[in-house]
Amino acid sequence: MALVVRLCEMLEDAKVPYCHWKSNNALERSASGENDLDLLVSRGAAVRCVEVLSRMGFKEAEGGAGRRVSGVRDFYGCEPRAERLVHAHVHYQLVVGHDMTKNVRIPIEEPFVGSAMQGLLFKVPAPHYEYVVFVIRMALKHLGWDAVVSNDRKLKDAEQRELEYLQGRCDMAEVEQILKRHLPYIDSALFKECVAALRAESSAYACMKSGRAVQRALEANARHRFVSDVFRKVVRRWGLRFRRRIMKSPVRRKFSAGGAMIAIVGGDGAGKTTLVTRLYSWLSGDLCTIMIHMGKPPESITTKLVRAGLRVGTIFGVYPHLNAMTPYRQEGKGSSFRGRYPWMLREACKARDRYATYLKGRRYVNRGGIVISDRFPVPQVSLMEAPVIGRIAKGGANNRLTRYLMNYERRCYERITPPELLIVLRLDPEVAVRRKTGEDPIQVRARSNEVWEADWMGSGVHVVDGGMSKDEVLFSIKSLIWSRL
Repeated sequence: MALVVRLCEMLEDAKVPYCHWKSNNALERSASGENDLDLLVSRGAAVRCVEVLSRMGFKEAEGGAGRRVSGVRDFYGCEPRAERLVHAHVHYQLVVGHDMTKNVRIPIEEPFVGSAMQGLLFKVPAPHYEYVVFVIRMALKHLGWDAVVSNDRKLKDAEQRELEYLQGRCDMAEVEQILKRHLPYIDSALFKECVAALRAESSAYACMKSGRAVQRALEANARHRFVSDVFRKVVRRWGLRFRRRIMKSPVRRKFSAGGAMIAIVGGDGAGKTTLVTRLYSWLSGDLCTIMIHMGKPPESITTKLVRAGLRVGTIFGVYPHLNAMTPYRQEGKGSSFRGRYPWMLREACKARDRYATYLKGRRYVNRGGIVISDRFPVPQVSLMEAPVIGRIAKGGANNRLTRYLMNYERRCYERITPPELLIVLRLDPEVAVRRKTGEDPIQVRARSNEVWEADWMGSGVHVVDGGMSKDEVLFSIKSLIWSRL
């Protein structure tokens, strides 16, 4: 991926001592952006590293309070033509352990980075350094009694492949020298015992014995006592399952700079829904992101009851059909003003539902998340997501009930303030009609024409040509969004 290549080049130009410190048997996946970039950076070069990342458009993100690890930072970069973000997992300290807690620091960062050699793309550590850290990581992750009890004592396939890859490349004499020089509390016999316990055929007792010995050796390097660490792992594991399975809320990161609401506006046929779906897929894999639909907000019980009554009344001819009162058709004959009340009530309910949806999105943004809105009320557009009771009432606006409904609808819309980023897809009305062959051409043309002819200058709106191909529209909007987040 071009962004990853440029990052490596700029780190080299800035003379930032770094290396890609793990999973180096699958570097091609990191180079393509498919895997995270696990970079260990010399602590003295932390400022230069952040400057390089900032110049390249990377943005810092953070997890919840329980997922923050001292000495580790997360940055995300955007390659517009890629399906996912590039995640740079930057370590200033080698913090390892179970994924739920990352409880232990291995204090050999400087010699580890100092051993790095230039590979085809990344700088990579000497294999014997990588092997030492890998075995300790796996011992902490798979050899404790809690891992044995939870049936997590066996290496995963990818971990087994990495172990074999490193064993075939390192010199055991060099490994012993590293242990003596930098980790004297882990002697050669204990290290070999851990390697043996990590093999698939090892007994549960051998795993627990080796795991406990490693924990005792590293207790001065732990952030929490190991008994406390086990408790934290259990609590966070069950909390994660609860969020994913019950709350349907995957654990993702949030930008350190805060959240944002992104709204996509356009006439029929402009490709709003497809675009919103693809943007959500692009961001939601890594970041706290939700979609809302301001054009079709979730209906409250009151709205559903009003709609049901209207449906029945329209079937039996009690109320005029809504098409008789739309501004792009002539008013139908015989539609009494009294028969308009249910439609006005429905629009008031819809305005309330729209505001409730906006409120949900705004609260999510205030908590640091990203909201992508399909459609949004804007002053330049009156045929979509705008007050309509005044048009339905027409000459009967002096009626007290009508004034109340009009004011209520207006207040709902006034409370909806502009999003952080508003994007308008501008499409030729005739092209829109050709795209939306299954819908009423009069409505399609009227809505598209309003967006097409509106004056967007000086409104803070970003106008995008909806006539481009879907991919080109998506790429240009990705770049625009990333520049504003």
